[in-house]
Amino acid sequence: MNIPNLLTVLRVLLIPFFILLFYLPFHWSYLAASAVFTVAALTDWLDGYLARRLQQSTPFGAFLDPVADKLMVAVALVLLVGEHANLWLTLPAAIIIGREIVVSALREWMAELGARAQVAVSSLEMEDGSADGGARHPAGQPASPYRLGRPGVRAVDRRRGVDALVDGQLPGSGLAASEPLRE
Repeated sequence: MNIPNLLTVLRVLLIPFFILLFYLPFHWSYLAASAVFTVAALTDWLDGYLARRLQQSTPFGAFLDPVADKLMVAVALVLLVGEHANLWLTLPAAIIIGREIVVSALREWMAELGARAQVAVSSLEMEDGSADGGARHPAGQPASPYRLGRPGVRAVDRRRGVDALVDGQLPGSGLAASEPLRE
């Protein structure tokens, strides 16, 4: 197993520690869980960079990397909804998780048809207008580590130009992703 794949496996193994830290009854537990989430995001970037740079892309890595991303983001969303149950957090979380399931099902269906068209992020537009294609990982959710570590603080939703309460009321990341179907 190469280094990029080991980093991906590490990301999956961080999930139980992330959950444990989130639920510990200490004042620093949210901050510690946020740190683990951030480490996972950094390892996601690093494993992709190393796989391309060292030409160590593997079918196993191509399979496990998006699975690890989906698991970490889904777990974070479920933890946040469980802690701050309200419509403004639950609805976006359900949409994000549902979208991931639909995209995965669509990929599986296409693979069965033999078309194997890619359903992938074509671009991720940053708030300054720059693009970072393929940044589909926990780091693509920049408000998440902040949100996990600081319940009840404010963030700015730059797409709408308004402040939004982060403790469950429309947290803004300033990002817009598009997911076209490519053949």
